Amino acid sequence: MRSLPLLVLVFLLFASSAQAQTTPDSENGRYSFSPVPDGTLRLDSRSGAVSLCAKKDAGWACNTVPDERQALENEIARLQRENGTLKKDMLARGLPLPGGIASTPSAQQRELQLKVPLPSDAEIDRVMSAFEKMWRRIIDMVQKTPGSDKI
Repeated sequence: MRSLPLLVLVFLLFASSAQAQTTPDSENGRYSFSPVPDGTLRLDSRSGAVSLCAKKDAGWACNTVPDERQALENEIARLQRENGTLKKDMLARGLPLPGGIASTPSAQQRELQLKVPLPSDAEIDRVMSAFEKMWRRIIDMVQKTPGSDKI
């Protein structure tokens, strides 16, 4: 009778170790599987890698699916580096950047900006007078138009 509890204990130890060896990682939450027509997609929740698993002649094989997003992010980073290098090169040669591209103005560009004079008060008054005359003419034309009282 004393051997029965010992036998049960040994059985439980072997059963638990056998179960631990056969427990797939999907039960631990690392992988999730989705059936597709060509096999099964496996998503690794730790790394984000996606693999297509399919039955081959020699057994099951999982091939990593190319990550287009990573390729696009790499290309964007490369283009940003190249663009920055080209901007620095243009500014070093004293060339202005194409329209719509912001950068810190060079000393030469700042000097040009300061040389442009602001309009005087008299010039502003002349322009405002001209706009006022045009506005009055438009109002007069609308008032003299036949049928404008119906508006």
